[in-house]
Amino acid sequence: MTDAAAERARPLRVLIADDEPLARRGVRARLARLPGIEIVAECAGGHEAIASIRRLAPDVVFLDVQMPEVDGFAVVREVGPERMPLVVFVTAYDAHALRAFEAHAADYLLKPIDDERFLRAVERARARAAERRAADVVRRLSAVLAAVGAGDAPAAAPPPEHGRILVRDRGRVLILDPEEIDWVEAERDYVCLHVRGRRHLLRETMGAMEHRLAASRFVRVHRSYLVNAARVRELRPVGREYAAVLRDGTELKVSRGYLPGLQDALAGAR
Repeated sequence: MTDAAAERARPLRVLIADDEPLARRGVRARLARLPGIEIVAECAGGHEAIASIRRLAPDVVFLDVQMPEVDGFAVVREVGPERMPLVVFVTAYDAHALRAFEAHAADYLLKPIDDERFLRAVERARARAAERRAADVVRRLSAVLAAVGAGDAPAAAPPPEHGRILVRDRGRVLILDPEEIDWVEAERDYVCLHVRGRRHLLRETMGAMEHRLAASRFVRVHRSYLVNAARVRELRPVGREYAAVLRDGTELKVSRGYLPGLQDALAGAR
């Protein structure tokens, strides 16, 4: 079996956390109708969810926002970004949507849950989980290759700064030059490389990636975004701030504190 086939065959390990038994039953019933799903635990509260996530390391958590004592956002904070699985927040109140996405949730579902919307959330989480696993494989492979080149034992260090970047894509390992990357997005303890409309995850910090790409005219425009200055087509006013519009039409918010650095980078990229 190829690596890609093995990834497709691997079940998605899911944990359900909600203080309402009826809500847990609804999520469980919907998941039971889908192939390739393994429900590893059901939790009736935040404390139980935290302990189960740490012990079982599921791929995805369907997490109720409003639970007594410890709510869904507190669960995310307590587990921490290094160990938190992908999260699909589930709640009866759409007022929590912005906070959910600020917490880098994989998706957000409103109660009562729509079946078609639920299916889309599962498929999105399944794809993101596969990307995460592939990113871990690439990280380990990169460490081994770097160690072999240096004649040392394998270490957890990234490849040399400003060098080519290894990413896994459907069973293959692609070698990217930094100039091929359009922009980089922070995603918990990973970064997501956007390359010609495709996403590639690496287990890397945003700060390390910023340092690594500095020589390639990448510049920070937001705490969550790095952009290749050569890909920026225009700066568009949005209220009192700006958006960087890339050549493919992508718009990225530019925080005011990062605007001067972007303008300097654009001047040098022309």
